[in-house]
Amino acid sequence: MPLKADKTRLQQQPAPEMRTGASGDQGFFNHERARLLIHAVKTALAAALCWELALLFGLHDGYWGSISAIIVLQSNVGATVTASRDRMLGTLIGALLGFGFSLFGPVLLSYMLALLVAVVACGLMGLRNSSRLACVTITIVMLVRREGSHWGLAMDRVGQVILGIVVALAVTTLVLPDRARLRLRDGLAAEFVALGALFDAIFEGFRGAMAENLPALREDVEAMLRGNDELLEAARNEPSGEGWREGLSLLAEFGRSLFEVLLALELSVKDSQENAYAQQLEPALGRLAADVHDGFRYVAACIHSWRFDEAPQGINLDQDIANLESRMDEFRHTGRQFAQAEILRAYAVQLHLKQIARLLRASRVETSRAVGGGKQLAG
Repeated sequence: MPLKADKTRLQQQPAPEMRTGASGDQGFFNHERARLLIHAVKTALAAALCWELALLFGLHDGYWGSISAIIVLQSNVGATVTASRDRMLGTLIGALLGFGFSLFGPVLLSYMLALLVAVVACGLMGLRNSSRLACVTITIVMLVRREGSHWGLAMDRVGQVILGIVVALAVTTLVLPDRARLRLRDGLAAEFVALGALFDAIFEGFRGAMAENLPALREDVEAMLRGNDELLEAARNEPSGEGWREGLSLLAEFGRSLFEVLLALELSVKDSQENAYAQQLEPALGRLAADVHDGFRYVAACIHSWRFDEAPQGINLDQDIANLESRMDEFRHTGRQFAQAEILRAYAVQLHLKQIARLLRASRVETSRAVGGGKQLAG
């Protein structure tokens, strides 16, 4: 099939700079080690600052501020904001419920009811991540024995948590900040490269030789999708210029849609052996597949540089689709000469190819509109 020649030519082209390959992997791991070291230093700094401030202000049990800082300080700014919000809300709810139910007896029944109300209330308010923190605060307020009222203990607990959160937010924002949106940008670029590799492996099966690394590639893409979803949730809590949030959300959505279509394409080419009918669709079918291969790489490069306003040179997916449809109309009358399974497989493959091509084009065009063309993603 002409596609094989196209693929050979395309595979000789250099991939975008994505820290791939042997030297790239080494750079990636060095980068991750540096990030781990920075996070460790920031955690130690935040905890020590909380303890010093607690001593300075004479707070009771000041170590709770350090504990709060350690818990909420995450690897990036957005995740820290999310954890801080959950801990603050959980502590406030727990303090109020703990003090309120401490006014009634017996203690065991009041304690059980307070926990029950906390979990139900947090669930109904969509604060499931805060429910355990609320229960911890209730336990401290109602069961810890110390001089003074339950109300005083509740207020101390809230003050210590606020101190830990404020210090953690200050440290994560001011000391070598790690932005979730920038990590997500790189993660999405790597995701599109991986999607392209998965496409290549799947299309190998349509030529009769299923790639041995296909299951591993599929698992890698699934892991990237999960990781980027987590980063997207964290990135939504980071302040930045308008357009970036919608652009990142669109790209994450297109990545999931492309993965779903690739799975459908994999099912279509499964056990593919005789594809004589598909060869009648050449060179249009091979040209579309080759441009889809290039399209994944081009979108990845656009994400990495965060510029979407320039159309790719040498890739015309709309024209490829039109040429393939014209070719199919031209040879539709020859269908009686081929097995029905071959015809159905060819139709399914070309349908999924066209869908992938449209998604790739839309991912660039719609993201360009969302981010304002070549607007850079602020650091």
